[in-house]
Amino acid sequence: MPMAGADLTRLIAKARDGDASASVTLIDAIHPELQRLARRYLASERQGHTLQTNDLVQEAWMRLFASEGVSVQDRRHLIALMATQMRRVLVDYARHRNAVKGPGAGIRVSLGASDAVGARPDEDVLALDEALEDLAAINARAVRVVEMRFFGGLGEAEAADALGVSVATLKRDWAFARAWLYDRLTA
Repeated sequence: MPMAGADLTRLIAKARDGDASASVTLIDAIHPELQRLARRYLASERQGHTLQTNDLVQEAWMRLFASEGVSVQDRRHLIALMATQMRRVLVDYARHRNAVKGPGAGIRVSLGASDAVGARPDEDVLALDEALEDLAAINARAVRVVEMRFFGGLGEAEAADALGVSVATLKRDWAFARAWLYDRLTA
């Protein structure tokens, strides 16, 4: 049974104050939602991606809570922070993969897919990340909307709740981000 929002917020506060048992309980309580988020991120990755759902959740969790001074207010803030960390893990993974193999190394194309050859998926991830970094300088909330909607696969109401904005505001940010990213990535 999912934990109520107020209970989860209290648990986050206890974990933030250093209560180890609260941290374990928090991980157990939020893990199914984080796995769902990770599955959605990984669904848009290239075929044969070696990161698994649990690996992505664990790496993002460790990165988030390894940094000093991280302060999580409530469930929606935690989900938003984890979505950002998951995107960063995938971008770092793509960068590492490109650095190790070099451009074009190890590309395998089936004959049936040969007419659909374009940019490599890792390069797409890196181009999108660069575009999102540039968009963040203009509208940081729009980047969070993209992370929640595109990468996280959240619906409008879920994403609006996670970001603490109205659905109308989320829709405006989503439309702006999509148009801006389209222009940037097709230029």
